[in-house]
Amino acid sequence: MIHIEPALGTALFYTTLAGLATGAGGLLCLVRQPGGRTLGAAMGFAAGVMTAVSLADLLPSALGFYRRALGPASAGFALASLLCAGMVVAALMERCIPEPRLGADPQRAGALRTALTTGTALLLHNLPEGVLTLFAGMEDPRLGLRLAAAVAIHNLPEGIATALPLYYATHSRTKAVGAAFAAGLAEPAGALLAYGLLQGMLTAGFLNGLLVLTGGIMLWVSLAQLVPAALELSGPRRAAAGFGAGAVSMTIGIALLS
Repeated sequence: MIHIEPALGTALFYTTLAGLATGAGGLLCLVRQPGGRTLGAAMGFAAGVMTAVSLADLLPSALGFYRRALGPASAGFALASLLCAGMVVAALMERCIPEPRLGADPQRAGALRTALTTGTALLLHNLPEGVLTLFAGMEDPRLGLRLAAAVAIHNLPEGIATALPLYYATHSRTKAVGAAFAAGLAEPAGALLAYGLLQGMLTAGFLNGLLVLTGGIMLWVSLAQLVPAALELSGPRRAAAGFGAGAVSMTIGIALLS
């Protein structure tokens, strides 16, 4: 029989609830099958979500840490290097994703490729987020609960960003919701992996570096995949409206998370 420490069990429960909110966000988008223009606005929304997370959440917190540890000039160099490294990783990741073939419908094929890239980027983002939630909950259960609630709020739009293009591409509610839940459950999975294997490596510098690297990945996906697809499918006005809605909703989540 496996024995789990009470503090670990409580913290893991909070982390799992936060991750499940991504799947709940995926459920919200399944009211009806989206058309091309709706999908374009949704891709703009996803780009706004990922850009806001990268620039308004991950980078400022890491910059504060690195400035205290290294000084302004070295901190700027470290941040820029990690951001560029994340973009390179994202570009290589795009090349590794095979070109999907969905009959003669290039829009559905493009949506599927975008869904795969976006889902992978958000999954990578959720891994360190789960680690932070778990260890905060083990240190102080009340802090862990507050952090998990805040993470859950900003996971809702991430679930929409993952599920909607996949639903459009495959016409499958099951696949769309399953992908959203899988991306969210990366949080408790990554937290358990870190707890079991990486405790000695989980310094503040390591976690902040991982978050900036993930921010670079999400910026690349937003600018190289989501924004061009949104403009092509729905035109500049709808794409910009979707981007603004995503940035605003995520900014609210970031404020609560802070």
